Amino acid sequence: MDIQVGDVLEMKKQHPCGCKDWQVLRVGMDFKLRCLGCQREMMIPRAKAEKAIKRVKREEEQG
Repeated sequence: MDIQVGDVLEMKKQHPCGCKDWQVLRVGMDFKLRCLGCQREMMIPRAKAEKAIKRVKREEEQG
């Protein structure tokens, strides 16, 4: 899966704030993500993130 900084990941499960969309802030062995609902940031291992992703929204799709 080719995930880039700026992409928005729609996750399979909902965050406690009710949002499923997370913006990618950094990509590497871990992803740094920001919840678009409550703006909370978190680090998640790449393998775990790739299993949890429902779909990737590219910047051009969002505009």
